[in-house]
Amino acid sequence: MKNGVSYNSFTRRTFLKSLSVLAVFALVPTVITACKNEVLKWIFKVTGANHILGHRLWTKDFPKPSETVNVPVLIIGGGVTGLSAARQLVKKGFQDFFILELEKKIGGNSAHGENKLSKFPLAAHYLPLPNPDDVELISFLKESGVITHFENDLPVFDEEQLCFQPQERLFIRNAWQEGLVPKYGNSVESAKETEHFFKLMEVIRGEKGSDGKYFFDIPLRQCSDDAKYRYLDSITMKKWMLDQSFQSEELFEYVNYCCRDDFGFGIETVSAWAGIFYFTARKNQVYQKDVVLTWPEGNGRLVKHLSESFKEKIKKQQIAFDVKHVNNTVEVLCFDEIQNKTIKYVAKKVICATPQYVNGYLFTGRGKFGKGFQYAPWFTATITLDYNFNPDNHPLSWDNVIYKSEGLGYVYNQHQSLGQEVMMKVITYYYSFSSGDTAKSRKLLYKMSQHDFEKKIIEDLSIAHPDIASCIKSVEVYKIGHGMVSPGVGFMFGKAKINAQESLNNNVFFAHTDLSGISIFEEAFHQGIAVANRVLNEEVLDS
Repeated sequence: MKNGVSYNSFTRRTFLKSLSVLAVFALVPTVITACKNEVLKWIFKVTGANHILGHRLWTKDFPKPSETVNVPVLIIGGGVTGLSAARQLVKKGFQDFFILELEKKIGGNSAHGENKLSKFPLAAHYLPLPNPDDVELISFLKESGVITHFENDLPVFDEEQLCFQPQERLFIRNAWQEGLVPKYGNSVESAKETEHFFKLMEVIRGEKGSDGKYFFDIPLRQCSDDAKYRYLDSITMKKWMLDQSFQSEELFEYVNYCCRDDFGFGIETVSAWAGIFYFTARKNQVYQKDVVLTWPEGNGRLVKHLSESFKEKIKKQQIAFDVKHVNNTVEVLCFDEIQNKTIKYVAKKVICATPQYVNGYLFTGRGKFGKGFQYAPWFTATITLDYNFNPDNHPLSWDNVIYKSEGLGYVYNQHQSLGQEVMMKVITYYYSFSSGDTAKSRKLLYKMSQHDFEKKIIEDLSIAHPDIASCIKSVEVYKIGHGMVSPGVGFMFGKAKINAQESLNNNVFFAHTDLSGISIFEEAFHQGIAVANRVLNEEVLDS
């Protein structure tokens, strides 16, 4: 169950269905017997965010500027926030800007890759249906063709961009079950606890503060200022669940999975406020669809739509490494990796759509602002499998998760294909380092050898697919040293976020999902709109 998808209670009908499903799986051997071939030599490739060039920010061993470019507005960072800001500038009739992007691809955590068989996500891979009052996002989805028209004041979504069925499955107790909430084979007590948990989340979802705003909403700036639930930021999600007398192993494991999947941290580390936000901030139940929007390339499709009107403004493989004020302008030194030279950009306004650990290197004395921010390391592995994979007659779902596994499961990248059944399959496996010690985890990630990756991936996936190793044709690992921001205890309402948001001299503005504490597409999208509007307002005042 992805963020925003509703839970169906454990009814008598569901219970009877579970008995029948377990009976069927008792007749189906879980060991994959079709993959009898000897283990093949895989094509193995490791890529990732350009941390080698990025790490040069530490030493700043770049050549002196050999070119000067004057531009009214400069955007540093071509992730969703930077692209959304650029789109907003264009919508408002302002086109005199550039975007600097370190990577070869734009999109940040929403970037994607492609092989001969399929496009695939490198990280973010879906978008829940938007809250019905999110006018800006709905407008963007309509403009992009994701929404086709409106009926009864509600958007109607293109059926081919809604996740096809079967959407999700969970491997638990040696069998696959539909959906990610553990249900089949649970005790009666566990089933009751799970149902109680979701009823409690439903109550909180609809609650509003004394100012008439929801306590939990998207974007976060719309949340109530009423402090009723702010105490949740002082405890972990696990502590809150224990305080509510929850004991079900299955419920704890499910909530832990959700937190790891969205925040990188599990329930022993993540703020209870953030954990409850996951289950209550979306108000999309009005659509009466338990479904998300997804594409083979994941949110790379949305990145393409965002950047459609200003592609020529994007400067890829250019890393900003120094920002300073000179008189009434901002000078940005930037290394162009392609031309191997340094460019000095002189701008009237600068938008830093970059995470705080990067901003600490761009500005003298700003490192202190990033100390309160944590980012969980990740890796994804896109795996091409031969025709022998998954012969147990239980169809692949879009999202496939293994109960209590180290990883976060895998998505089937050809799930949205309208063509014939494909013989070779492409899946993307997700793994987050959920330890609270992110610096140690990051070192582990960068030290991992090909053998380390192979071992971790195969051991995890073999729980559900014992002979998967003999079905693999190729593996492409994508390393993300700093993934999404991970909201630990005290972060959501702490000083770190507040201090890092302040603009400098009314001509340097900061915008990124880490400033909201929740790394989701909608937050990045709205951060971009808000900062672009601020820049345009300041531009008018200056004029």
